[in-house]
Amino acid sequence: MTEVKIQRREAIKRVLRGIGRTIAIIGLLLLVYPLAGIGGALIPANGDWREPETGVTLYVHDNGIHTGLVLPRANAIADWSDLVRPEHLADPRYASDWLLFGWGDRTFYLETPTWADLRLSTAVTALFGSDASLVHVDHIAAPQIADDLRPLTVTREQYVQIAAAIRAQFALDADGNSQPAGAYGPNDVFYEAHGRYTAFRTCNEWTGAILRDAGIRIGVWTPFNTGVMRWFDAPVDTG
Repeated sequence: MTEVKIQRREAIKRVLRGIGRTIAIIGLLLLVYPLAGIGGALIPANGDWREPETGVTLYVHDNGIHTGLVLPRANAIADWSDLVRPEHLADPRYASDWLLFGWGDRTFYLETPTWADLRLSTAVTALFGSDASLVHVDHIAAPQIADDLRPLTVTREQYVQIAAAIRAQFALDADGNSQPAGAYGPNDVFYEAHGRYTAFRTCNEWTGAILRDAGIRIGVWTPFNTGVMRWFDAPVDTG
């Protein structure tokens, strides 16, 4: 066998070994990531925190993919009317006194309203991260406690911090106005946002981080919706 053929064979072997290592690493990540997500959601941050008997009530929402926080459009502490306006809606008649806030990757958000809409290319893109993020605001009816909508009472100081953290995610234009960027339907709006979406800072970890930073007891890392919701009481079935 000539030296050229030997070198060619060795080069092919190196390429195949590299491909094999890459596949092994991806497989390991696919195994480790969900286990780490489950583990992070089970370990409490702010473990000594207890929900106050009186305070301000907000709600934690889960649509099966994305979690978010439901706050009144305006109260004595925070008023969203400067950022979230009826005229931003396709039909301003859907403007409501309660707003559901979420945050996430632009492509994932716009193209994946349900799991049935998820494409492999979208998932891979989100996995590797993106600086293109959006705040999603749904105008909803008066909250009715349900398995996917759970109440949370916080102190006034915690509510101030939560509202400020959400407000800081809006990317404003040169005049200080929020920037609508699409919608699913007549009662919701996407807004241009700050922040980099990654596999480690998902839409659900965004919800968890806002609550965690405000001192609320929740998992130390919550990349999945179930990891957020497990910390808040589900309604009791009295039937």
